[in-house]
Amino acid sequence: MSGRIRYTEEFKREAVAQVTDRGHSVTSVAKRIGVSSKSLYDWVKRFGDAPDTSADASEIKRLKAELRRVTEERDILKKATAYFAKDHG
Repeated sequence: MSGRIRYTEEFKREAVAQVTDRGHSVTSVAKRIGVSSKSLYDWVKRFGDAPDTSADASEIKRLKAELRRVTEERDILKKATAYFAKDHG
C-alpha cells in the first residue's frame, strides 16, 4: 500500500469552495486541511470555475468573496446583539 491518502470528491470540492467561493488563499486552505498547495491547485483546476484572465473579472470575484464574508460577519453580530439585548433588556 502506498503512503498516499485518498480524499473524497466531497472533501476536495469543499476545499475548492473555500478558495473560489469564500476567497481564502490556496496556501492557507492547504495548510489548514493538511494537503499540499499543489494538490489544492489541481483540485481548483479540476472542480473550480474556469479562471478569469481579465483583471476586472478577478477583482469582481475577490470583492464578491469579501462581500460574502462581511455579510456573514454582520449576520453573526446581528444575532449576538439581539441575544444580548433580550438577555439584558
